[in-house]
Amino acid sequence: MNGRVLRTELRRSAAPWGGILILGGSLAVLCLINGIWWQGTAGWTAQWTSMAMWTRYLLGFWWPLVVGLGALYGLRDSRSRMTELLTTTPRPAWRRAVLPAGATALALVAGFGLLVLVGGVQVVLGGTTYLPLGWLPISLVAVLALVAGAVFGMGVARALPFALTPPALVMVVLLMVDALLRPVVEGERPTSHAPNVLAQLSPVTPDPREMLLTLSGSVHLGQTLWLLGLLATGFALLVAATRRARLLAVVPVLVGAALALLVLPAHPRDTYVVDRAAATLVCDGPVCVTQANRYRLPELAPHGKEALRLLRDALGDRAPGSVREDTALRALGANRALSADVVLVDFDETLMTRATGKELTRVLVAQGLAPNCRGHNAREGGGLADVAAQSLAASWALGDPRLEPLEAKDADPYARTAWTRADAAWEKLAALPPAEQRARMAEVRAASLSCAPGDPLAALVGEAS
Repeated sequence: MNGRVLRTELRRSAAPWGGILILGGSLAVLCLINGIWWQGTAGWTAQWTSMAMWTRYLLGFWWPLVVGLGALYGLRDSRSRMTELLTTTPRPAWRRAVLPAGATALALVAGFGLLVLVGGVQVVLGGTTYLPLGWLPISLVAVLALVAGAVFGMGVARALPFALTPPALVMVVLLMVDALLRPVVEGERPTSHAPNVLAQLSPVTPDPREMLLTLSGSVHLGQTLWLLGLLATGFALLVAATRRARLLAVVPVLVGAALALLVLPAHPRDTYVVDRAAATLVCDGPVCVTQANRYRLPELAPHGKEALRLLRDALGDRAPGSVREDTALRALGANRALSADVVLVDFDETLMTRATGKELTRVLVAQGLAPNCRGHNAREGGGLADVAAQSLAASWALGDPRLEPLEAKDADPYARTAWTRADAAWEKLAALPPAEQRARMAEVRAASLSCAPGDPLAALVGEAS
């Protein structure tokens, strides 16, 4: 392909608009809207894998539009009434098709590549030191999906040169993506109402919920086969001049889909797998975090050791002996498995994300004395009564003269009621003998570890829950 001709095509055609849409639209969504992609360890700038997954999630908006733009581009010859003239030239049809397809592919690759570059720079600036290679296939399949979708749209428009072809293609692809990826929130892994093997035909991924989850190799392979078939069919339709050639052009996408269905996993547990390298624990004495969050260890380790010392003073032999990051997968709203020997750390918890210095020690002591089963984070919310009880427990263990809240007291009536009850519980607890205080705190800890329903503030003062 002549470079000068390609530059002319990029300047004077609709090809660059696909790349502009991907880059500008994605950055507008990600940077101008304070959505869940900015929150927690699975945020789009938190880790490389989550960054790649969030950019794949955005294909739900852009993939149908890219197919429509490709179809609009494919109508260029018929709109200018040059189809018959071009077919009489001695130049092969495939060489004429390479120019618009190549220009479109180049623009899409550049747009998506710049988006990944922006995300990658922010991941590095965020401090993470974990650099897996597993994020590359996620992004490469996304690029292939964009190019294949655009070329397929061009081919369909060449075969069906009608004004309604582009909007019809957009609607069909949009409905397909919605039908295949309509999420089901139950379970530890993302699932769909559609059969899992069919849902994986869509290159769009659900919003990432767990930092440690990634796509398996069989998903990458199956989607690559399907998208290569889609690309081949689009190009074949782009160069086909007869009805028979157009019918034969459908063969690659059917073969690719058949091969993909043989490779793609049938169950979500084989689709979204735990990145074992990222989940490997790295320890500084009794304080351990995952490899993915290793950069947090220098700050967490001294405060974790101090928290364990304070818990030994408060609980004696029943105190936990280690601080460890929670790596267990958990469905939204489900309880997590607690242990009396371990203080679990979840960096997605609101209290953990805000705590630094001595406040971090206080939060770890609170989690060791009155662990909460469901966590307290932006995605799931959290019980204010649990936070109040943890604040009371930490203040008791640290010997504070008054109740020190772990988070700012809100002004709404529910929050005022909860903190008023916490202040009253603190006064009643402080009036008890030290031995009785220890007994009450041990009861609260046992109830918290069992995830028993009830009011922790009532248990602290010996009232019926």
